[in-house]
Amino acid sequence: MSKKIQQIHSDSLDKRDAFWTNEAKAIHWNKKFDAVLDYSKPPFAKWFVNGETNLCFNAIDRHLEERGDQAAIVYVSTETNTECSISYSDLSREVNKFAAVLRAKGVGRGDRVLIYMPMIPEAIFAMLATVRLGAIHSVVFGGFASASLAQRVDDCAPKVMVTSDAGLRGGRVIPYKGLVDDAISLASSPPETVILVNRGLVEGMSMVEGRDFDYQALAEIFEGVSVDVTWVESSEPSYILYTSGTTGKPKGVQRDTGGYAVALASSIKHIYDGAAGEAIFTTSDIGWVVGHSYIVYAPLIMGMTTILYEGLPTTPDAGIWWKLVEKYNVRVMFSSPTAIRVLKKQDPKYLSQYDISSLKHLFLAGEPLDEPTHSWISSAINKPVIDHFWQTETGWPILTSMLGIEKTPIKFGSPSFPAYGYELKVLREDDASECDANEKGLVSIVPPLPPGCMTTVWGDDERFVNTYFSTFRNKLVYSTFDWGIRDEDGYHFILGRTDDVINTAGHRLGTREIEEAIQMHGNVAEVAVVGVADELKGQMPLAFVVPKDMSLVEEQDQAGTQAKEIMKKVDESLGAIARPRNVHFVSMLPKTRSGKLLRRSIQAIAEGKSPGDLTTLEDPAAIDQIKDAVSG
Repeated sequence: MSKKIQQIHSDSLDKRDAFWTNEAKAIHWNKKFDAVLDYSKPPFAKWFVNGETNLCFNAIDRHLEERGDQAAIVYVSTETNTECSISYSDLSREVNKFAAVLRAKGVGRGDRVLIYMPMIPEAIFAMLATVRLGAIHSVVFGGFASASLAQRVDDCAPKVMVTSDAGLRGGRVIPYKGLVDDAISLASSPPETVILVNRGLVEGMSMVEGRDFDYQALAEIFEGVSVDVTWVESSEPSYILYTSGTTGKPKGVQRDTGGYAVALASSIKHIYDGAAGEAIFTTSDIGWVVGHSYIVYAPLIMGMTTILYEGLPTTPDAGIWWKLVEKYNVRVMFSSPTAIRVLKKQDPKYLSQYDISSLKHLFLAGEPLDEPTHSWISSAINKPVIDHFWQTETGWPILTSMLGIEKTPIKFGSPSFPAYGYELKVLREDDASECDANEKGLVSIVPPLPPGCMTTVWGDDERFVNTYFSTFRNKLVYSTFDWGIRDEDGYHFILGRTDDVINTAGHRLGTREIEEAIQMHGNVAEVAVVGVADELKGQMPLAFVVPKDMSLVEEQDQAGTQAKEIMKKVDESLGAIARPRNVHFVSMLPKTRSGKLLRRSIQAIAEGKSPGDLTTLEDPAAIDQIKDAVSG
């Protein structure tokens, strides 16, 4: 770590009030805060106490005089062959209209709006309209099945749900409305109102009278209406975003307002080296934290142009992203290691046929970036490629290069250094002491967490403390649940999860969730799901099932049929993103004599590694069955 970056990092911790007061100047405050931090109830942190602001005002209103005619959003869909530019003035009109629709349906300060949408501009309009009213949005990824959607509905109890008739992926129509209807029928706290953006993709779609409303018809009523901004106290929630955990119930990550706005504005400047008027292209989905932070809020708060892309990285061909970089003079790009591994399999000509000289750098995050992929893409585009590490829980980077402060050398496969604001430590598992250089330990953060990080688990403060701050008995630290090392130069490397969460192409999936879905099949007695290394997606779920009736899987055809049925159960419960790569049938699972499942041993065998210490194993035959199943 350079002396300059080290000094700024030190100032952010040792001179916290002065540092964050200065960073807070980047956003608009309707009322200035009384104190930078209230940390009177560890580990709960309140940032910019009693300050009043609003995310929508910072993203739109304050730019209108200077940037009204500048593109705020460029929408590109290779699924529908649509391309359009939405100026800040256009965005203001659309968001005010959407806010008027939501207000007419009873949405006000503190109410929840659940958004289950494809990658279309109306999804962003709905997010910004919700926070304009002082309400709280919960965006659910459009690939989730009805049972998962129902769980999230019950947890946040939305007054209104905003959805669409369908999404598109690779030309395939994914009907949303039927999934929404099923979720509402399963939910015990269903929304009073469903607002539907009809793309004309589903014929004969049914609408429930008194509950379902066509957005276009409502929008015409409120054309030209202006809705006043609702100023909220800095710590009031802006959104809930659900993330998988080690238990079956998803956690609602609760984000504040003022701290989040400051962290995002600061990160665009110091980490991503972006500026007002520049274009940023983030290839994620609005259903994930990357989409919230760096498709929607951060770019708009900083007066940038954000590219909203619906489509695959290979449609119509593998040059589409670079074509957009050239066409819109993209300066900052953000994607995932999985996407780069997909592009690596394509004809290399697509990486050189467009002029990407406007691009300053490419950022990658979502899952660990392997050194060969990092090296390949750096050479292929001849631009700095920045690996960085963060989580749904933090909302912005934990480990990263900070290009807006100083350009430091890149080490392939490393997300570099702790970002300012984070007191990051690599700790030994046994006693929470700090690891030496190149010693594997738990990547942890000494609280308070900096601005922009989660403030609690929605509706469950106890779960927030027990999940994230209880790893060590005698030391209060936030656990990232990742193994890591710090080398002698201060560069960090992430080595994988310590818990039972699988990272599939940047999507976090709890093994417990997948196991519960599989157990819905009538012939499943027991199941163990583990994440195994996958060349393309980083990790994939693998299921080992003990059937109730072994005779139903004895023949290969029978086993294949049962496996397909089990995968269908996962699709129905969680969506195709959670589908196991394979289902193996065994007569027993390896457990200790006390009945604990040896999940790490199963995972190791599935990856061709040593199963480790088996001295407490109840029956060695169980391990042999796992080995036989994996070897085919």
